[in-house]
Amino acid sequence: MLVQQILKGKSSDGVVTLKPGASVSDAAAMLSEKRIGTVVISVDGNKADGILSERDIVRELGKRGPGCMSETVNDLMTKKLVTCAPEDSTDKVLSQMTEGRFRHMPVVDKGVLVGLISLGDVVKAQLSEISMEKEALQGMIMGH
Repeated sequence: MLVQQILKGKSSDGVVTLKPGASVSDAAAMLSEKRIGTVVISVDGNKADGILSERDIVRELGKRGPGCMSETVNDLMTKKLVTCAPEDSTDKVLSQMTEGRFRHMPVVDKGVLVGLISLGDVVKAQLSEISMEKEALQGMIMGH
């Protein structure tokens, strides 16, 4: 299965982004309000400049306390992004996420941010693919 197939099944609301100067507190409020696990940091909404997850915020709260909430997302975000393309396979993406130990990956097509997929999205897609293969094999065995 390809990343573009996952994106087709997701809502078309677009990727939730914040500008680099936003506070960590604003990011946490947005994550809570939208019930999402990560936000892409982008100057223009078209290029992914960084990514900030709930886990990033909690990690810093644990290290430095609530003072980090008044800092900007630039201070906490992951700047070295691992991205994928719509034509990448879910096997490749799952491998990258597992090896890199992260749960969200921006999807970039010709330099433009076109989506965001989660580990859950990839696992769901792979389970669906396995189920279809199982049904096809059962049909072949049963002579259907």
